[in-house]
Amino acid sequence: MKYTYHIFTFIFLLIGSLLWSRTVEICKSCAVKTIKEGVAQAFDFDTLLIKKGTYKEFNIRVDKPLVLLGEDYPVIDGEDKGEIITIVSDGVTIDGLFIINVGTSYTADYAAIRVVESENFLIQNVVLEKLFFGIYLEKSNNGRVYHNKIIGDAIDEYNSGNGIQLWYSKNVTVERNIVQHVRDGIYLEFSDNITIYNNTSSNNLRYGLHFMFSNDDVYTDNVFENNGAGVAVMFSKKIKMRGNSFKKNWGTASFGMLLKEINDAEINGNTFEENTVGINIEGSNRIEYKNNNFVNNGWAIKVRGACYTNSFVNNNFLYNSFDISYNSKLNDNKFEQNYWSGYTGYDLDKNGIGDVPYRPVKLFSYIVNRTPETIVLLRSLFMDIIDFSERVSPIFTPDNLLDASPLMKPLR
Repeated sequence: MKYTYHIFTFIFLLIGSLLWSRTVEICKSCAVKTIKEGVAQAFDFDTLLIKKGTYKEFNIRVDKPLVLLGEDYPVIDGEDKGEIITIVSDGVTIDGLFIINVGTSYTADYAAIRVVESENFLIQNVVLEKLFFGIYLEKSNNGRVYHNKIIGDAIDEYNSGNGIQLWYSKNVTVERNIVQHVRDGIYLEFSDNITIYNNTSSNNLRYGLHFMFSNDDVYTDNVFENNGAGVAVMFSKKIKMRGNSFKKNWGTASFGMLLKEINDAEINGNTFEENTVGINIEGSNRIEYKNNNFVNNGWAIKVRGACYTNSFVNNNFLYNSFDISYNSKLNDNKFEQNYWSGYTGYDLDKNGIGDVPYRPVKLFSYIVNRTPETIVLLRSLFMDIIDFSERVSPIFTPDNLLDASPLMKPLR
């Protein structure tokens, strides 16, 4: 009974606050001329309506539940002096602002918008340009970063920051954002139960998405294109990666996705197209790879070692220079009912499954791994001869590394 009384009291106070909330207009000819003044004068749950114009302000500290709403995208110009907006209260919304000229520092991670130890925040419809860090969530939970455009001008990794960064944060949705020309497009560290959905992260110096020590996260329907090294997922578990597109991540040390020390994950329905390496895997176990498309990559999958009990089922391997690279003589990973464009077997009983097993690891890929210069022989008769000899009598690759039931037609 006492618990119910407290709930009703809280609801009553919340409704009362909303009913008495005001809209405070901010403009050069208004009674309140700056955003800092507006925050200082506002009461809890007020809306600061920021009129169109340019506001040369930085170190705006939002320490109460407020809505900062821009009208026709007012510009907040930090003039390269430091951080621009810092949120230290629960229940803050930032909506419809154009923020430029975040300060750059070698000792402080200045951000356009930082959320610190706060709950129930919403950052949406914001445009950020000329930034160091874009949106930085620090020990903040139960929020949403939605429909923002973050365009950096990063040239070198050492003096640039990330577009969207989460550090020790939980239960956050990052949705429908565009992130370009920063160090890492989206970066997570020690952040669990994060949903990353329908974002486009492209042309970034390092990774389109990079996360470490973060568990139970889901990323779906994102585009990661033309980044320095693609996407890196490291030292994490129970990650679901579904329906994403990894394209045109080219370079001597580049890949669509890097998996390092990842366990109990799901990689389903993704497309890896025109990458130097589609997926680079190291120390990753009990991962399900299913319904993915590997198209026109240098290597579709590189397995570098210590990868056990993984399952590769119902994937399409289409016109890759090498389908699988494998540097161990032991294998307990399962390859089953995949389509391989390089398969030349037959199907006499017409059941859609090849009658001859397919060995996806070519001896030539084994040689190239150890002597990269031999890649110049890729299309030579010599390559065809040694690959044929390895298929007939495997010596350098595990005897059981094969797809015993290859599909005759690609999966749609």
